Amino acid sequence: MDKLSIKIINQSGFELPQYATEGSSGMDLRAVLDTPLTLESLQRAMVPTGIFLEIPRGYEVQVRPRSGMAWKHGITCLNSPGTVDSDYRGELKVILVNLSSEPHTIQHGDRIAQMVIASIVHGELSESEHLAASGRGAGGFGHTGMK
Repeated sequence: MDKLSIKIINQSGFELPQYATEGSSGMDLRAVLDTPLTLESLQRAMVPTGIFLEIPRGYEVQVRPRSGMAWKHGITCLNSPGTVDSDYRGELKVILVNLSSEPHTIQHGDRIAQMVIASIVHGELSESEHLAASGRGAGGFGHTGMK
């Protein structure tokens, strides 16, 4: 598997994010908090990670929910996946939302999301009067048999 070198400034006080297993796609991100943060039902918050990245051009970091937090506590990333562009140099923060009916407290050091490194291809748009026909056509939102 190819590896991409990404510069990181780690002000979190924790080890660098890392892959938990050989087959992992994402690296866990941890909350860096002065005091615990309680998310009430349907409340959202921007949670700092203490991580700053220099992502090579042609790549992005996607911030995604952790499945365990989503299933067990109803906590997910509001803009999923969140995109960290290659020219962003600020602190990586995670927008969390509590979709459960119960409050949930996030502690300093909790694993709150995962980051996935993805390659990017820039498209070049060209205006047209017509699009090529396809078997699907304009059908969407359940058109392919999902109910």
